[in-house]
Amino acid sequence: MNFAGKTAVVTGASRGIGRAICVKLASCGANVVFSYAGNDDAALETLTLCKKHTENVLALRGDVSDAAHAAELMDTAKKQFGGLDILVCNAGITKDGLSMTMKEQDFDDVINVNLKGTFLCMKAASRTMIKQRYGRIISLSSVVGIRGNAGQANYCASKAGIIGLTKSLAKELAGRGITVNAIAPGFIETDMTAAMPEAARESMISTIPAGRLGMPEDIAEAVAFLADSSAGYITGQVLCVDGGMAV
Repeated sequence: MNFAGKTAVVTGASRGIGRAICVKLASCGANVVFSYAGNDDAALETLTLCKKHTENVLALRGDVSDAAHAAELMDTAKKQFGGLDILVCNAGITKDGLSMTMKEQDFDDVINVNLKGTFLCMKAASRTMIKQRYGRIISLSSVVGIRGNAGQANYCASKAGIIGLTKSLAKELAGRGITVNAIAPGFIETDMTAAMPEAARESMISTIPAGRLGMPEDIAEAVAFLADSSAGYITGQVLCVDGGMAV
């Protein structure tokens, strides 16, 4: 895949899946602008890894649930690199708990970052993409947005909402040369899963037909596929990258 001359914006990219996506796109020649919520050291590491492939990479700190920050991300991409071709909405948080005891603020916070933040970034990016008559918008949902999960009503609702948002925007923008798709990761090897007790980890893996956790790079490869110009006839879809969990 060759993204030379293309510009990508990736949200929530200081580590994990977001970082892997940035590095993959940069390695394929894209200019990259990424956002992060607050971990400056982690963001610097993402920046350093991307710069092994290109000097055209920028990091912006901010909150994607703030419309001004979402607009700033897209404006920065246009001003620095002349356009905006790829948007990857990856930023997300969790505040787990049983529904009967979940604080209203915890519900609101997760919806605001995961779902509202995705909407605001899509909205800001689509204006530029419509003028270009070209764009690739990819959002990160989750296997639990399809299946549900006890103790994650807020997170599951936000990720299910992203699927509905993706399908709606895909219909709105298809005639302008813009595709809108979602990726639903399963259990991915992250700092959180690495810290799990071995028994819990093995129990989790036993639910995955592929018999292993996914890697952030598995998601990054799927993003690159959907971001490529050759995927122009794929829109409004949810690609499960989960080792078979959602089958």
